[in-house]
Amino acid sequence: MLRYALGRLLGTVPVLFGVTLLVFLMAWVTPGDPVVAMLGEASQGISRQALEDLRRELGLDRPLPVQYVGYVAGLLRGDLGDSIRSRRPVLAEIRDRLPATIELALAALTIAVALGVALGVLAAVRQRTWVDGAAIAVALVGVSIPVFWSGFLLMMVFALELGWLPASGRGTWQHLVLPAFTVGVSSAAFIARITRGAVLEALAQDYVRTAKAKGLAPRRVVLRHALRNALLPIVTVVGLQLGGLLGGAVLTETVFAWPGVGRLLVDAIVARDLPLVQGSVLVVSLLFILVNLAVDLSYAAINPRVRYG
Repeated sequence: MLRYALGRLLGTVPVLFGVTLLVFLMAWVTPGDPVVAMLGEASQGISRQALEDLRRELGLDRPLPVQYVGYVAGLLRGDLGDSIRSRRPVLAEIRDRLPATIELALAALTIAVALGVALGVLAAVRQRTWVDGAAIAVALVGVSIPVFWSGFLLMMVFALELGWLPASGRGTWQHLVLPAFTVGVSSAAFIARITRGAVLEALAQDYVRTAKAKGLAPRRVVLRHALRNALLPIVTVVGLQLGGLLGGAVLTETVFAWPGVGRLLVDAIVARDLPLVQGSVLVVSLLFILVNLAVDLSYAAINPRVRYG
């Protein structure tokens, strides 16, 4: 197990290198001068000397390889630079927003797994019945409806019309219900489709037929034999959904004014705050890599044959 884990951990090193390189190059793929692009219209009223001072402060006057080495050295020290807008360290800005994103991600994932796995298993067990058709239809609707549209719809019904829940912001558990349900239902649709296919494949295996022939209860056959052996693809899609949620459900956080990393990234892009954009993208990418690493390691725990493959 340790050897398998070390191999997976070493496999993330090239990915991390690629991520840092792409994030660093964000400053240079922007058309024109990066400093002028960051300042926008405000650059018209700034002297050339002030622009040169800002370029020197950001280290943009040095050769590109030297800048990259300095950027990586700063990352190793935990220095992501300072926000142009607030003049605060980028790491502090992200640290203030990250708990809200984690809270929303875990709540949404709980809803998604509970609904998605239950719906997928039910559709597989009742294959080619009206239950299966209804489950597929619900999953298709969940995948097709844009998150921002379903968010506005839920807000209009439960916040504006019924007044049961707050429309936006973060504070009590009531504020979490609408954004978590909005993202959770969308993710549940993906999980349901994968679960249905994986369980159907498992139900067709010889060990399931043997368990049925031994007289085991249908529920035990499905849960302990079919579902347990169908976990690998389910865990994969759950990990991908969690990685995306930790990256910040940008549309959902914007619609519900949820103060998370996704909304911070949107605000940074609008303000052309390049260091904050770079830091946010880097942290989001690292979270996604860590989640995928955890998923890879869980494969060996779920199915020991994986580590010998």
